[in-house]
Order: sequence, then C-alpha cells, then structure tokens
Amino acid sequence: MSLLVPDSGLLFWMFLSFLIVFVVVGKFGFPYIVKAVEKRRENITQSLQGAKEADLKISKVKEESDSIVAAANKEQGRVLRDASDQRKKIIAEAKNEAVQAAQKEINAAKEQIRLQKEEAIIDIRREVASLSCDIAERILRQQLSDKDKQMAMVDRMITEVLDKEKSEVRN
Repeated sequence: MSLLVPDSGLLFWMFLSFLIVFVVVGKFGFPYIVKAVEKRRENITQSLQGAKEADLKISKVKEESDSIVAAANKEQGRVLRDASDQRKKIIAEAKNEAVQAAQKEINAAKEQIRLQKEEAIIDIRREVASLSCDIAERILRQQLSDKDKQMAMVDRMITEVLDKEKSEVRN
C-alpha cells in the first residue's frame, strides 16, 4: 500500500512545488491568460456589436429597397396609365382627323355634284329656250303669215298683259 499512500515528506514537497508553480503561474501566466480572455471577450463583444449594426443596416437597406420598389411600381403604373391615355388620345385624334377628311371629301363631292347639276340645268334651259324659240318662230311664221292673224294676236297679247297687271295690283 505504500504506492497508494504517500509519505508525509512527499506530500510536503508536492504541496510546496504546487505552491511554487501556482505562484509562478499566478504571477506570470494568469495575467497573460486573463488578458487573452479579456481580449477575446472584447473581440466577441465588438463582433456582436458589429453584427447588430450590420443587421440594422441590412434592415434599413431592406426598407429602402422596399420603398424604392414600391415607388418604382407606382411610377410604372403611372407611366402605363399615361401611355394608355396618350394612346387613346392619339387614336381619338386620328379618328377626328379621318372624320374631318372624309367630311371634306363629302363636301367637295357634294359641291361638285351641285355645280354639275347647275351646269346641266343651265344646259337644259338653254336647250329648252332654244327649242322654244325655234318652235315659237315656226308657230309665229305660220300664224303671222296672214295680216289679220297678226293683228288678232297683238290684240290678244295686249289684253293678257293688261289683265295680268290688274290681277297683280289687286293682290
């Protein structure tokens, strides 16, 4: 059992060597270890603080990007509405111009038809007048070949003119 139970002298020297090692380590080793642990704690604290700041920045950037996307969507909607309104306006203007051009064409055609109609009426009147003159000339030649017939016709015309004047005065 001597291996399991140490002698008191051995215990003393073990205790003394432990105290020396403990004092040396406490004097020289522990401050370095404590400094290293403190540095590590500060480094971890700074890293956590940086992570919190980065998280805040990311959330701000996300909010800004969301607002930019919302503004872009709103602007896109406005641009599309403007484009649609512009398209409708252009179509309406084109229709109006087409209607006006068609109306001008119709008016020009109507005017041309009216002029041609007037020319035709004038030509017909000329023909009728010419035919009437020819017929009247032939009738007069036939009726005025005799002197008595000439006098009877002149009297009848004078009577018709006088009757016509009297009826106009009454009205």
